[in-house]
Amino acid sequence: MKLLFQTRYSSYNKSMPERPILYSFRRCPYAMRARMALLASEQAVTLREVLLRDKPQAMLDASEKGTVPVLVLDDGVVVDESIDVMHWALKESDPENWLASIDTTLIEANDGWFKQALDHYKYPSRYDLEDAQGPRAKGLEHLKEIDDRLSGQRFLAGDQAGFADNAIFPFIRQFSMVDEKWFASLELSNLKRWLAGLLESERFETAMVKYAPWQDGDAETLFP
Repeated sequence: MKLLFQTRYSSYNKSMPERPILYSFRRCPYAMRARMALLASEQAVTLREVLLRDKPQAMLDASEKGTVPVLVLDDGVVVDESIDVMHWALKESDPENWLASIDTTLIEANDGWFKQALDHYKYPSRYDLEDAQGPRAKGLEHLKEIDDRLSGQRFLAGDQAGFADNAIFPFIRQFSMVDEKWFASLELSNLKRWLAGLLESERFETAMVKYAPWQDGDAETLFP
C-alpha cells in the first residue's frame, strides 16, 4: 500500500507511556479526523485535551510544532501530523477498509489551497483583506467538486464512509459554520446530505465528547 504522504515520525525520550497518548483539541479539524480514525480502528489511547493558548509542556516536549494532534506511541515514537495519525491507527486495524478509499488528490487539495481559502474566509482582517468574498468563492470551488463526486453515491468512495470522507469533512464543517445562512442557500444537495450524515453519526458524537483540559497530574482519560 502506498501511503498518502511520507510518514513523519520522531523519537521522544521521556518515560514510555503505558498506551499511546493523544494530545487533542476538540474543535480542531485536524484533531477531529485523527479521533475519527482512532474510533474506526478501535485503537484505545489516552486522550489529553489541551488549550491551544496554554499548551502543556509535556506536549511541547514531544513535538516542538505545538499543534494538535500529537500522538506519543508506547515505544516513544511521536506522530504529529493528523494524516499520519490516521495512517498509524488504520495500519493497526482497519475493519471498515478505510485505507482502500484514500483519494490523494482530493485530500491534498483540501489540506492545501482549500484550507488556505478557509482561513482567509474566516479571518479576513488577519490577512489584510477588505472582505471575505474572494476566499469564500475560492473555497466554494472545492465544495462544488465534492458535490459533483457525490452524485449518485452516498460517500466519496461509494456506499460507506472511508478515509477521504473523514479526512475532509471536518474542514467542510468549519467552512459551513462561517456564514450558516449563506451556506444554507447553496444548491449543493449532495454535499449537504453527505455532511449532515457524517455530523449526525454516532461516531462523530463520540469524537466530539467534551473533556476538561488536561493538566499534569490529572487522572488520565481513555479514548474511545
